[in-house]
Amino acid sequence: MMKQSLFVAGLLLAFSSLAGAIAQGADTETEAKLPAPGAKVLNTESTDKEKSMLRRADFAEAMQQVAERQKVFSGAPEMFTLEGDLAQGGLAFGQTERGAKVILDGKDVMVDNDGRFLVGFGRDSALSALLVVEFPDGRVERRSFEIEDREFPTQRIDGLDQSKVSGFTEEQLAKIAVDSAKKKAARAETQELADWSLGFDWPVVGRISGVFGSQRILNGEPKRPHSGVDVAAPTGTPIYAPAPGVVRLAEEDMYFEGGLVLLDHGHWLESAFLHMSRVDVEPGQRVEKGDIIGAVGATGRVTGPHLHWSMKWAGELVDPQLIAGIMPKEAPTRTSGD
Repeated sequence: MMKQSLFVAGLLLAFSSLAGAIAQGADTETEAKLPAPGAKVLNTESTDKEKSMLRRADFAEAMQQVAERQKVFSGAPEMFTLEGDLAQGGLAFGQTERGAKVILDGKDVMVDNDGRFLVGFGRDSALSALLVVEFPDGRVERRSFEIEDREFPTQRIDGLDQSKVSGFTEEQLAKIAVDSAKKKAARAETQELADWSLGFDWPVVGRISGVFGSQRILNGEPKRPHSGVDVAAPTGTPIYAPAPGVVRLAEEDMYFEGGLVLLDHGHWLESAFLHMSRVDVEPGQRVEKGDIIGAVGATGRVTGPHLHWSMKWAGELVDPQLIAGIMPKEAPTRTSGD
């Protein structure tokens, strides 16, 4: 009986010691979290909210000052040149040393073996841009540029086939999806050859009936801004390649575009020709400046015969009218493709 009592007493003593150790550990952890005696206790949740608000305010202020901070790098570049339209919808053509890396607003820009590159600015681009050029020997040049803020008109177009505007059937939606997949696949690659460096001519000469960036209201419904420039011309008028390039897509029956050709000028710069009555090229074919690629038509979503010419750089729509310049009064004499 005495042995049993001693055994029970030993167990109780062991449990008591263990409980004390656990309690001591818990107290130590709690004490580490608690303020010192007499210290002021703050509302932790309120403090966190205040810190979050301060962080957001600091971020907003920093974003407002981005343009000002970029001016630290303003002035003419020393180790590269940049010429063209520093404007919304514009393209600028650059030249730097071979082997240099070019970065526009944090995104890599393609540079060819001769140091040529181009940069573009979408219709609604920011009004400042930062260009960074890193050289093989470790030198770095940063330059900021102000981007011209352009105003774009509103254009109303009525009398369109409503099935090309809204209220699409399942069959029509399926066709639109197939067409979109074709365009996406065609735009998955580009060539490193700087075909754009030879400059651009107008593919068709005629009256400009629609301009880049205009807000389109089709049959009374607001739609996306106009992606290119429209040139009114009779059906069958030849369309000439405005610059050399590789044909990435050539389709005669796209739902919205009708006859469509996508021409890759290199470095992610693309021309798109819409509403063609005839397509004379095929994917993979190389064309030179002035070659006939098809003819003007009234296919797809149109009210009459014209050529819609749009251009994209790295997924951003740019203004062909800025790139090609003033429309000539008459078509130039062509030396090829006639």
